[in-house]
Amino acid sequence: QVQLVESGGGLVQAGSSLRLSCATSGLPFSLYVMAWFRKDPEKAREFVASTTRDSSSTYYGDSVRGRFTISRDNAKNTVYLKMNDLKPEGRAVYYCADGRDPQPWGPYPYWGQGTQVTVSS
Repeated sequence: QVQLVESGGGLVQAGSSLRLSCATSGLPFSLYVMAWFRKDPEKAREFVASTTRDSSSTYYGDSVRGRFTISRDNAKNTVYLKMNDLKPEGRAVYYCADGRDPQPWGPYPYWGQGTQVTVSS
């Protein structure tokens, strides 16, 4: 059974930093592209970042490029999202997902349950 479990969300002030984690099980982690998406109730789902299997390439959404960093530890079957200079518009549920193609359109067949990030102004 494939499981992806996000953690690290919370309530922070604008300009702060957070690091999200996504621990996986039930799949050969090192063979999969890993990605982060976010969803606010009032907006469409947004691609945040992705990383290839060996971390040789990373991709970012335009709204987070330069502030967020995706990384992975294949020995721990975990992917991370370091978020710096958080903005109020970053409020969303953040999801990790895995797939075969690092492009925003994936596909990404497996998803976690999400972790809430709230940014106060």
